[in-house]
Amino acid sequence: MELFILGVALTIELTLAVYALITRNNRSRIKSWTRISMFLGFAVLVVSKVIVWHAAWGLFAGLLLILAVKEIVILLRKRISAYPRNVFSALLKSVLLAFAVFVTLIPVLLFPQHRSPQATGPYPVNTATYTYIDLDRTEEFADEEKQRSVNVEFWYPELANANDTYPLLVFSHGAFGIKTSNDSTFTELASHGYVVVSIDHPYHSFYTVSDSGEVVTINPQYMREVNEANREGAYSLEEFFELTQKWIKLRTDDMNFVIDTVLEQAEQKSDPIYGRIDTQKIGVFGHSMGGAASVGLSRERYDIGAAVNIDAPFFSEIRYDPAADDLVAKSEPYTIPLLNVYSDDVWVQLDNSSAYVANRISNPAFADAYTVHFEGAKHLSLTDLPLYSPFLANMLQGGRADIDKYTVIETQNELILQFFDYALKQQGPFDPRKTY
Repeated sequence: MELFILGVALTIELTLAVYALITRNNRSRIKSWTRISMFLGFAVLVVSKVIVWHAAWGLFAGLLLILAVKEIVILLRKRISAYPRNVFSALLKSVLLAFAVFVTLIPVLLFPQHRSPQATGPYPVNTATYTYIDLDRTEEFADEEKQRSVNVEFWYPELANANDTYPLLVFSHGAFGIKTSNDSTFTELASHGYVVVSIDHPYHSFYTVSDSGEVVTINPQYMREVNEANREGAYSLEEFFELTQKWIKLRTDDMNFVIDTVLEQAEQKSDPIYGRIDTQKIGVFGHSMGGAASVGLSRERYDIGAAVNIDAPFFSEIRYDPAADDLVAKSEPYTIPLLNVYSDDVWVQLDNSSAYVANRISNPAFADAYTVHFEGAKHLSLTDLPLYSPFLANMLQGGRADIDKYTVIETQNELILQFFDYALKQQGPFDPRKTY
C-alpha cells in the first residue's frame, strides 16, 4: 500500500509538471482540483480503513493538507491565470515537490501497515508499565551517581475469576532491543493465562522511557563492544569471554531485581496486577543476549521452573581455558526444562564457533533440552521487527529471510506457549519438530 501511494503521488506530480510545461500554465484549475482531490482521496482511504492510520502517516497527510489548502485559497481568490514559465524553474519546483512527497512517506515506508498476529487465547489482554529503582545498585553508565532503574511492561489476562492466578514469565530483549520486541509473543501468552513482564535494560536497550518520562538511549561504548565482538579478530578469546560475562551479569542482575520486586509486590498485593501472579510458577525467556541471560539466571535461582532461549549463545555456560587459549563448555547438567529456538544465523555457528561451544547438540549437560530450527529464518525473524519494519530488519540482519515472516513468529509463539504449558502448568505433551 505504501509503495502504491508513493507511486501514485509521484505520478500525479510528474503529470502536473508536464502539463504545466506544455500549456505554460502554472495556476490551472486542473492543478488546483487535482491537489484538493489528492487530499480528499487520502482522507477517504483512511476513513474507510483501506489505509490503517498511524502516526507515521502524519507528515504525508500534513503535506497533502497544506497543498490542498493553498489551492483552495487560490480558487477562492480567483487567481487562476496563465503566464509563461521558465523551464528550469518549473522543473526545479516539480523535483523539490516530488522530493517532499518522498521524504514525508519515508516513515510509512520504514514502518508499513501490517497484520498483527492475533492472540488465540480466551482472555482479553491488558498492559501496564512501571519503573523500578534498585536501591542496592549504582548506575555504572551514568556520569553522576544515581541508583540503577529498570523499566518494565506487563502483559496480563483480564480476570474471569478474582481468585485466579497465573504463572509469571520474565523476558529479556536482545543486545540492542527494546521491551516490546516480541509483543505478539507476550500477547499470545497472556491470552492463555500468563503474566508476562518484559524488561528494558537501560543503556543496553536501543531506548527506554521511564514512568517520569526520562529517555535513556543505548550506551555507545556497549554498542561498540558488541559490534566489535561480532567481528572476527577484534578481541582475543579471553577479552571476548570477559566482555560476555560483564554483559550477562548486568542482565541477570536486572532480571533478579525485577523478579524479586514482582514477588515482593505480589506478596503485598499492592496492585491488582501482582495479585494475579502465581509466585510458585516462574519461567524466563529472551532473545539473543536476553536468551543468554535467561539461561544464566535459571542457573542462579531455585524458583525458576523453565526457560526459553531464542537464538542466543550460552554465555553463562562457557569458561576460558588459558592453557588451550580457547572457550570450553562447563560440565554441570542443566536440570530444568529448556527450549532452544534457532534461526539459520545461529544454527550454522553451533558446530564451528567457540562462542557456541556450550550450545552444541552433543553437549551432555543439555541432553534433555528441546531444540528447534527455523530453516530460512534470520536472527530478527524471531522477533516482531520484520512485521513492523521489514526494511530495518533486513538492514540490521544483513538481508531478507527465506521464510515467511508470519510463519516464523506465529509458529514460534505457539511453540513457546506449548512449552510453558507443559513445563509450568503440566498441561499436555510437548514434542516439537526439529526443523520448521
